Amino acid sequence: MSTDKPAWRLSTLAAQALGKIDEATRAIVPPLHVATTFIRDPDNLYRSGNIYGRPDNETAREGEAVIAALEEGASALLFGSGVSAAVALCLALGPGAHIVAPKVMYWSLRNWLVNEAPALGLSVDLVATEDLNEIAAAMKPGRTKLVWLETPSNPLWSISDIAGAAAIAHRAGAKLAVDSTCATPVLTRPLTLGADIVMHSATKYLNGHSDVIAGALAFAAEDALSARARRIRAAHGLILGPFEAFLLIRGMRTLHLRVRAASENAAELARRLSGHAGVVEVLYPGLPNHRGHDLAHRQMSGGFGGMLSIRAAGGEAAAIAAAARVSLWKRATSLGGVESLIEHRASIEGPGSPCPPDLLRLSVGVEDVEDLWRDLSQALAG
Repeated sequence: MSTDKPAWRLSTLAAQALGKIDEATRAIVPPLHVATTFIRDPDNLYRSGNIYGRPDNETAREGEAVIAALEEGASALLFGSGVSAAVALCLALGPGAHIVAPKVMYWSLRNWLVNEAPALGLSVDLVATEDLNEIAAAMKPGRTKLVWLETPSNPLWSISDIAGAAAIAHRAGAKLAVDSTCATPVLTRPLTLGADIVMHSATKYLNGHSDVIAGALAFAAEDALSARARRIRAAHGLILGPFEAFLLIRGMRTLHLRVRAASENAAELARRLSGHAGVVEVLYPGLPNHRGHDLAHRQMSGGFGGMLSIRAAGGEAAAIAAAARVSLWKRATSLGGVESLIEHRASIEGPGSPCPPDLLRLSVGVEDVEDLWRDLSQALAG
């Protein structure tokens, strides 16, 4: 009889958090390790691998192992936020590096790339990454070290070709990183499509309960860049705390259930909203008329995600008024939780935002879709 461990499917890996049993107690739930310092052996060595809590933590390692398995990566690193994960990766490139990134993307990271990265010796070009020709034209041979994608992109939900972008990046000797926060490994695994790094704002779907701020990087290979990102995390004190890592592991146990339920709700709402008199456009890659639908169909499996945006008939004032009339939906920022959120995105992003002023971003949760529709429909009808 073979003793090889079976290749478990994603839903099994997530539900059991890899199925690791605590050897000390035989518990099926990983313990929470809160210690910040550890005993040195009598001969002055640290054979346990634990020295101090800032560079590493056993609970964080447990969460990293789950993320690496879900993304089919060689390793993963947890950070105190999605922004800190992305920033650590950019810093790991070193001064003089050139980065190609999307014009429309995770607003906090876009702000950092535009306003902070140049002072640290990094140069950045923002392009429409859904157009491979724009990515190729922006590459600077010998200088471009990273191509950054976000797909689906927030808040317009455009789709970028991961395999195509990987080929362009690799020909230039650059790495491809993909912000897959909204797709999650349930729907897309960028590393299997040629990406080198996957970033998650784990605050969102990976945790899924609006009670943890966290970020993650998953690497296709353990190489010089992943090692430098690990060193930067330690040097800058960016690791996720053990309690937050514990909650993140708990959240990931239901990732597959939450993402599929939210995707089903979002698809149904997108279909209904397409015919609503209070809506002039629905932005959702699951709709056949979406510009990136065919690519999303090839690149995503099992759904198109729980995020969509609508553009309100009547412009900005109508959009803000509609958001004020909801009762079940929550007027709040962030996304990916079990509860449904509605947000006038341009107000949050402020001056310089490429977001249309009539746009409402919807993070669709796992509530009953009829309740969500009734509340949203009346709000848009006025």
